[in-house]
Amino acid sequence: MENFETVEITTDLLILGGGMAACGAAVEASYWAKKNNLKVTVVDKAAMDRSGAVAMGLSAINQYVDLPGGKNTVKDYVDYVRMDLMGITREDLVANIARHVDSTVHLFEKWGLPIWTDADGNYVHEGRWQLMINGESYKVIVAEAAKNALAEAGGEYFERIFIVEPLMDGDRIAGAVGFSVRENKFYVFRAKATIVAMGGAVHVFKPRSTGEGLGRAWYPPWNSGSSAYFTIRAGAEMTSQEVRFIPVRFKDAYGPVGAWFLLFKSAATNAMGGNYMVERRDELQNWKPYGLVKPIPANLRNWLGMLDIMEGKGPIYMRTEEAIQKIASEAGDEKAAKKKLKELEAEAWEDFLDMTISQAILWAATNVEPEKKSSEIAAAEPYFIGSHSGASGAWVSGPEDIQSDETKGEYFWGYDHMATVKGMFCAGDASGASSHKFSSGSHAEGRIVGKAAIKFIVENNTLPNIDQGVVDKHKEAILKPLAVFEENQALSTDPETNPNYILPKMFMFRLQKIMDEYCAGVSAQFSTNDSQLTRALELLQFLKEDAEKLGARDLHELMRCWENVQRMWQAEAHARTVKFREETRWPGYYYRADYPKLDDEKWHCFANCKWHPDKDEWEMIKRPMLHVYPQPQEHEMLGG
Repeated sequence: MENFETVEITTDLLILGGGMAACGAAVEASYWAKKNNLKVTVVDKAAMDRSGAVAMGLSAINQYVDLPGGKNTVKDYVDYVRMDLMGITREDLVANIARHVDSTVHLFEKWGLPIWTDADGNYVHEGRWQLMINGESYKVIVAEAAKNALAEAGGEYFERIFIVEPLMDGDRIAGAVGFSVRENKFYVFRAKATIVAMGGAVHVFKPRSTGEGLGRAWYPPWNSGSSAYFTIRAGAEMTSQEVRFIPVRFKDAYGPVGAWFLLFKSAATNAMGGNYMVERRDELQNWKPYGLVKPIPANLRNWLGMLDIMEGKGPIYMRTEEAIQKIASEAGDEKAAKKKLKELEAEAWEDFLDMTISQAILWAATNVEPEKKSSEIAAAEPYFIGSHSGASGAWVSGPEDIQSDETKGEYFWGYDHMATVKGMFCAGDASGASSHKFSSGSHAEGRIVGKAAIKFIVENNTLPNIDQGVVDKHKEAILKPLAVFEENQALSTDPETNPNYILPKMFMFRLQKIMDEYCAGVSAQFSTNDSQLTRALELLQFLKEDAEKLGARDLHELMRCWENVQRMWQAEAHARTVKFREETRWPGYYYRADYPKLDDEKWHCFANCKWHPDKDEWEMIKRPMLHVYPQPQEHEMLGG
């Protein structure tokens, strides 16, 4: 520890993260900070150019509402999100993002992102809300704009710094502490307001890809629940921690399926050729009214395929060859059909090369030609994500102007997207109950909180106090794994096997085994019950005790230690909330075998949780599901 220099940074606004939401926050906050003579500081665990869920690239923008003058309205988008989440969503938050997201997309285009257009110059839609892009450099373009905005406003940007703990001044956030993953430096950041945008969590559950495939996941493998850990440890109320997301993707490399379903109009079938979306349509009646909407909620689409797998009808195949041949045949004569076939083949490969390069490598390695051969798809392991079809994150204030008389007392407390901790704002995967914001909506939400946080600072322009004793304790605890290894390494000849410490990879395997077997992971067919969840919490308590014996051989392993502590806290919040919600609302994401049905009478509400730092106790909370827009009637849900 004596070899670690302490670096203290004081700023006005601290932005934690480097993904799409953090970039949006940096752009907007810098604009307003410059007008108010304030300083913005961004701290990223990685490097902004390739940080976050869009790091590898993307082939489509998944939220574009097309306002004004288009066929859609903000209410249309709210209805879509509400129904896809089986009736549970914060309509005020979804609407706030939806009304601003188009301007964010137009900024992307202005900054240089190539968006597909047709012969008339109109955007090419993949689906109702999606736009096709050439997005290999999507994140690089967005990051450049963020860094330029910071530079113009006199802000600062720090990279390769892993943020661990929040610093508090009573009920107000005062900053954060962390360490460099490249140098022996411990960082103390002090700020008047803090934006949390450090992403969601992967590798809480055992992944399908193990052994040589370890680390391969649909969501970025370095996202470890930093947002959830930070907000929980600050004493923030959390929401929807039970709503994990399980995407169905091309098996083993997690390639995207959206373009195949929406653009190529491909079908997925079981090994016998049966289309489970057709053959199991009657099952949707069991999940009324949400099972009867169009589009069918993502979790129910998963569920129908899972029923086929559980009946031994797998594997499930994406019929790529049928889709491509059909589109090509519609092009006209044989020459035109061959030309179209080549175009479609190129688009199929580009879809992967834009965003999931490993899937293209796997196709090549296994001699898959999509125009000739079907490819396997499968449900992935669970992820914690607030920006896609999941909903986990912090419970945040909605905008005042959108609230109804019914919601204002429950959903609004002063500043847009501020958590229940004063001065702490959340965006992207850090904010909960506002699903389907994807990359563009996360950036738009970042812009919303960037502006709101500067407003908070202007109206609360004092620097919070920081207790140096608390900082010193954090430094000792954060660097402890290095000391544990150093003191005990001589007790074994193999550094990976030692009676007095556990290395982070072995710790992660233990966490994943607990969650996989007891909390509805892949090997449990995504099913659990009260007894299994009780056992999971017992084992997580043992794991928490053993976390005190984590050892790290270097800075990289020190980061891995704290990543897995963060995953462990996300795991506990999840297990407690799944246990609290005594119903099955999201089959296809998880199934409560002891409460196998949807229960709108008791559970048409938000299941929230809060860890109390002063007592080291969890509190479970029900919050009402209220409307800012009229709920559709059943005939409207069914498409008229």
